[in-house]
Amino acid sequence: MSEITQLSPQPLWQFFDKICSIPHPSKYEEALAQYIIEWATNEGLEVRRDPTGNVFIKKPATAGMEDRKGVVLQAHIDMVPQKNEDTDHDFTKDPIQPYIDGEWVTAKGTTLGADNGMGMASCLAVLASNEIKHGPLEVLLTIDEEAGMTGAFGLEAGWLEGDILLNTDSEQEGEIYMGCAGGADGAIKLNIEREALPTGYVTRQITLKGLKGGHSGCDIHTGRGNANKLLGRFLAGHAAELDLRLVEFRGGSLRNAIPREAFATVAVPAENEAKLAELFTFYTDLLKAELGRVETGIMTFNEAVSADKALTSSTQARFIATLNACPNGVIRMSDDIEGVVETSLNVGVITTDEDSITILCLIRSLMDSGRSMVEGMLSSVAELAGAQVTFSGTYPGWKPDADSEIMHVFRDVYEGIYGNKPNIMVIHAGLECGLFKKPYPEMDMISFGPTIKFPHSPDEKVKIDTVALYWEQMVAILENIPKK
Repeated sequence: MSEITQLSPQPLWQFFDKICSIPHPSKYEEALAQYIIEWATNEGLEVRRDPTGNVFIKKPATAGMEDRKGVVLQAHIDMVPQKNEDTDHDFTKDPIQPYIDGEWVTAKGTTLGADNGMGMASCLAVLASNEIKHGPLEVLLTIDEEAGMTGAFGLEAGWLEGDILLNTDSEQEGEIYMGCAGGADGAIKLNIEREALPTGYVTRQITLKGLKGGHSGCDIHTGRGNANKLLGRFLAGHAAELDLRLVEFRGGSLRNAIPREAFATVAVPAENEAKLAELFTFYTDLLKAELGRVETGIMTFNEAVSADKALTSSTQARFIATLNACPNGVIRMSDDIEGVVETSLNVGVITTDEDSITILCLIRSLMDSGRSMVEGMLSSVAELAGAQVTFSGTYPGWKPDADSEIMHVFRDVYEGIYGNKPNIMVIHAGLECGLFKKPYPEMDMISFGPTIKFPHSPDEKVKIDTVALYWEQMVAILENIPKK
């Protein structure tokens, strides 16, 4: 047990500490799912799993609350695995190490998993409580949300009985979410050819790292640098004058995280080695001047490596131009909701194989037409480059419902506790609610949670006092669910 177990509300923090102790990155959350199933079974609760692997737990209404509408508390089991380069951590084997840092809880060198571990912990704490008044209650814990929303895609009609769903995957206390962006993955694949390096060339690896990264939806408007795009910009600007030959490019690790690091293995004539170093140093200073108010930790490295082959000149030119031309960041702000991004694109992961380079992007939009527009942009870039483009994993947005009964209940409960109304918001991120609407079109849904900063990055942290506020709101909402 870590020091966070002494924080309030203690049951929630104790569950979160246990969650941190069991590895659960996307695709590897089965151990945590099994722990939850065993715990719930020992508590005498009804537990089921669907063919996809989602976990369902049911708890009867407390005395006198049997006539209330049924509520589904929902969270996802998996977390985003991101770590600092100098952190030795295997997310499939090693526990997360949370600790208190002033007003926040964060983790040692890795993502914390507060997204969505805090929500999951709150669901379990409600199930464990004998004091909270509530109507018929279900908990839905989905799998693989961060890597493709597999659990939400696989949810079938007939598994849930509730009328209201409370999604716990939002990240700003005081805001209630009633809509979210949809999205799709876009992959541009360029077939490449290689040839032997010319005589007299030296090989270097140039590295850009130390960027903040973050959530490719919630943080896309913050002006943070995308390491893939920034390193690609350097190549586009200086490859010709250096007579540079590209051996390999790789950057980013998740399509839904803004890339923090990118690496290019390049070769230049020996007489241009000093010029490469000079230009890369100049470019580093340029980035610090441009982005220094946001990106305070920019670091670059220029190190000797070995290689005997590089991309052919034509292949290299097509890749560099494609990366440099690929749109990235905010494409359009919403006209309807002030301060909310409507459409965006994240150039998330670039990988180099022996015969191809793949650029994996994540498109987000509040509107299907916005998503289609960006798909068209990527298709045009690929066509000009003679590359292939594929789109997959398309998921719908969650259309706001101004007449939502549970939204009005939350607003009134919040105002009754704190004396002011919460902000009713639409989030530029993918919540599972949009997918749940397909098998359960009549289910009334909202999303809320504590304040979590920098999710999907090793800087992830959750504000301690907002966890107590979030818990207070959860308890109050359950006690004020309308009658059937």
